[in-house]
Amino acid sequence: MVIGTRLGMMSAALLIGAVLVLGQEPTTQPKQTAQRAQTTTSPTKNRQREGARKFQINCGRCHNPPEQVPPRIAGSVIRHMRVRAMLSQEDAREILEYLAP
Repeated sequence: MVIGTRLGMMSAALLIGAVLVLGQEPTTQPKQTAQRAQTTTSPTKNRQREGARKFQINCGRCHNPPEQVPPRIAGSVIRHMRVRAMLSQEDAREILEYLAP
């Protein structure tokens, strides 16, 4: 009897959870529209925007975005911080393009 009650309660909980999840309006539509809007801008602006986002995620924990980084030292800074922040090569490249366009 206890097993039947537990099974019934679990089934009811799963059903309620499914109704709650499926009853919500989809949230992916606005993101897709925003992505389409980004793809219509120039590739350089997209890369800089992506670099700014990755800077904020990876570097912004400890650093404020610099107003200007001389291109001569930007590469050295990125190589140094790539090791410390465990950045992927792609993230490092995009952050470099953001810092020294």
